[in-house]
Amino acid sequence: MSVLFIFKVVLVLLLLFILFNLGRALFIMVKGEQTVPMSQYLGRRVLFSVLVVVLLLVALGTGVISPNARPY
Repeated sequence: MSVLFIFKVVLVLLLLFILFNLGRALFIMVKGEQTVPMSQYLGRRVLFSVLVVVLLLVALGTGVISPNARPY
């Protein structure tokens, strides 16, 4: 397995986990149950979003991925 493939899999899993936490927060907000605070799920979402951005910047810096030179 190449490093690029593993990197893409990790990014997709992190994005799915972000969506899961956002959905859990929505469910708690709509249902009104306060067994677990909604901010816990929203905080996790923000934390993993920052982690995704940092991973992308590190991958760009190390050359694992390359930006599109001319996007149009």
